Order: sequence, then C-alpha cells, then structure tokens
Amino acid sequence: MTDWTRKTADELAQALAAGEVTSVELTQAHLDRIAAVDGNADAGIHAFLHVDAEGALAQAKASDERRAAGTPASYLDGVPIAVKDVLATEGVPTTVASKILEGWIPPYDATVVKKLKEAGLPILGKTNMDEFAMGSSTEHSAYGPTRNPWDQTRIPGGSGGGSAAAVAAFEAPLALGTDTGGSIRQPAAVTGSVGVKPTYGGVSRYGLVAMANSLDQVGPVTRTVLDSALLHELIGGHDPLDSTSIDAPVPAFADAARQGAAGDLSGLKVGVIRELQGEGYQPGVQARFDESLDLLRAAGAEVVEVSCPNFVHALATYYLVMPCEASSNLAKFDAMRYGLRVTPDGDPSAEDVMRASRDAGFGDEVKRRIIIGTYALSSGYYDAYYGQAQKVRTLITQDFEAAFAQVDVLVSPTSPTTAFKLGEKLDDPIAMYLNDLATIPANLAGVPGISLPNGLADEDDLPSGFQILAPATEDVRLYRVGAALEAALEKNWGGPLLDRAPELEGVSA
Repeated sequence: MTDWTRKTADELAQALAAGEVTSVELTQAHLDRIAAVDGNADAGIHAFLHVDAEGALAQAKASDERRAAGTPASYLDGVPIAVKDVLATEGVPTTVASKILEGWIPPYDATVVKKLKEAGLPILGKTNMDEFAMGSSTEHSAYGPTRNPWDQTRIPGGSGGGSAAAVAAFEAPLALGTDTGGSIRQPAAVTGSVGVKPTYGGVSRYGLVAMANSLDQVGPVTRTVLDSALLHELIGGHDPLDSTSIDAPVPAFADAARQGAAGDLSGLKVGVIRELQGEGYQPGVQARFDESLDLLRAAGAEVVEVSCPNFVHALATYYLVMPCEASSNLAKFDAMRYGLRVTPDGDPSAEDVMRASRDAGFGDEVKRRIIIGTYALSSGYYDAYYGQAQKVRTLITQDFEAAFAQVDVLVSPTSPTTAFKLGEKLDDPIAMYLNDLATIPANLAGVPGISLPNGLADEDDLPSGFQILAPATEDVRLYRVGAALEAALEKNWGGPLLDRAPELEGVSA
C-alpha cells in the first residue's frame, strides 16, 4: 500500500493527474499522520496549533470534483498544505502563537492564502511559531514548543519551526512560512527540509501579521527544491493590496529547478562569503559545506571566495531595525479594538486596561523587543541608533551589489550549528540571536535565499543546511543551483536526506 505522506508534492500532483489517488485520500492520509505524531505541548512534534480537518476535506472534495470535470485549478490542485499561524485565514483561528490574539478569527484571507485556495490546495491547519515571529527556536510560542522530528529533545528552528517540522515529519508535503531574519531558512536547515525567502516584494505581505514591514517575506517550506519552485510560482506575483509588491510577471521557477536537476552548472560563478564561515561554525556544519562546494565544482561551477566586510555588523543592525519596526507594529494591540482585554479591579483608565492586557498578552521575548525598539526610536536616540543602523544597512546592500558584480550566486552555511537542545539558549537572548548570523544579511538587503539540506554533521548526526543567495529578482538562480546541488547530494546519499530520519512513534493527541 502506498504511503502518500512520503511522496513529494510533485509526485502527488502527478498521481492526482493520473487518477491514482484522490485529494480526499491524500488529505485524509496527512490528517491521520498529524493525529498519529503531532500530539500537543506535552508530547509529540506539536507542529500545529490548529488542525482544520473539516475545512481541508471539504476543499479536497471540491478539488476531486474539478479533476473529474477535467478542470483542475492548478498543477498542485488537491495537494494539501500547512500555513504558518502568522497569516490571516478567514474563519480559521490566527493567533501568531500569542495569548493576545487567542481565539481571533480573521474575517478575510491573506493574499497568499487566497491564492492557495484559488489554486485548489486543501489547507490542513495553522502551524506553531515563536510569538509574533520573534525567536529562533519556536520555544517562545505561548502554546508550547514544537519539537524537531530528528530528535524531539531539540528545537526545530524558528520562528517558523512549526512549518518546517510539519514538512520534515511528513505531516504536510508543503507549508508556508515567513522569513524576517531567517525564519524560513534556519528551521529548514535544522530539520532537513528546503526553505526559500523570495526577493522582498516578490510575494504579497497583505494579511501577514507584521513584525517588521521592511524585512518580512512569505515563502515556501518543502522537502525538495522543485516543490519550493512549484509553490513559489503559485504564491508569487503583484498584489495591489501590498504597496511593496513588485509589479512583474512570475518567473518560471519550476523550469529552472528541472533544468538545474540535470546537474550542469558550466559557466556559473559561485562566491563563498568569507565572513560567513570558519570560526564560530560547528566543525561538522563546516565540513558538510566544504563537501557541497566540491559537488558544485564537479557540476562545472567556478567557486571563488568573496568578501562582504559589512556583514559582520549585520546582526547588530538587524537587532536595531527589527525591534524598532516591531514596537511600532505591535502598538495596535491595545485591548481597545480586538484581542485580549484584561480589566484591572477598581475604576481603571484606558491606559490601565492597555497596560494590564499587554502585560498578560505578550511573552517575555516580545516585551524585550518592544522595549528595545521603543527606546531606540525615542527622542534623542533615534539618530544614534535607528538612523545609524539604517546607514549600515545601506553598506550591507552595497556589499551584496559589489559581490554580485563578481559572481552569479553567493553561498554559506545556513546556520552556524545544528539544532540545539530545548531550553539550552532560552535564557540567553544573545546566544539565541547568533543562530541568524548567516541569514540576516539577505533580509536587510531584500535579496532572495534558499536553504537545502546538505548532510548530517559528524558530531550529532543532525541536519545541516546550505544557503544560496542571488541578486534581487533573480530567484530563478536559487532554483537552478539548488536543484543541481540537491541532485548531486541525493546521488551520494542514495535518496533524500529525510529518508534517513528516525521513524516517529505515535502519540496521544
């Protein structure tokens, strides 16, 4: 009997087109898998905060009816998907993993969610995350942490650990995440999945509960480079509801991935970022990275080292820009219009209600970033902190421009280490922030990036990730190079890396 949960989205689409399976059967298989292994905050993967079985099966039935009529809505019509809980879903809870929005039911869909529905993808549910996307481990969720399917004592990355874990645990073939400083790519790296941060503006942000408007970007989380390309084509494109949306046709990402899978990278120049490797990177992660470079050379690419000197300031720059934007965005959660309202005893003023509600509704990490951002934006400090950070951000963008004048793509390890233990860095914010060291520069400059699994680190047999960056609007390069490396790696491994993940035991939901 075929285990449909182990198939890629492309394979599922082909099976649906051939009439080998129905969308209802696929959706039910994934719902059964979720029921078996996802569990809750106390046990299991806990990738989902809300499972919409009824809605997903209704969407799957409609997909089967379209297939029967010979009018599928898209190539992926009928393939189920999970959605990060930071994206608005009409009629389905959207909490951003925060108590302050507990139980909120949006009256509309985010543009990317609307596109999924129009393309016929049944939505399985909403995935766990760090509260308001603030974190690198999914331990800052108000509803308990998600666990890494490779080792449930370890983190699945963050902030989008739920989406990455759902894909890696075979609970969903596809997922949507958001990437503000690496929140798609870093979870992909530590769970052995594929994650893409598109060019800023390449995918609509309308309906995304914003943390930092100039940094946030929606993108795919999948098990293969081709699957990410297929999903990217569905969700990409101009949206008049998003003022930062790029008004340009969506490129043929899937064609680029299929071309890359042939393994010929002749004429391609790859730049290894000097500042994003070596000291501070786990030896096993560095070893897998160096081996991947050898595979790119074997495919015909020229590999050279390039320097981006201002990348050493990226972390400090990000942790000024992002909290400033976050403090401004989160000001609207004031207990007056929607969300949690806590009314103190006595005759409280509106300010008292706001203070009590925000104190009860926000977690420690969210409060920390609001305080930092509010301070940096305050009178007398704006120019010294936020203004200076924006100047360094420009220098980082100029580093990218100079590097891309020399090479076609830039590469680095995605994360300095493999997945660390749950609780290991929870009380050390600086150590937690360092996990985004290699991913943050792309968000500051708005360029696209992909992370794909490139093996297991020797020290702990846990996945490491290989990051590829391209110039803005040149996302096709990610898919060509990523697919070529993926094909070479899987040839060496004898199949996908996730085939080597430990089998999960069932848990009580």
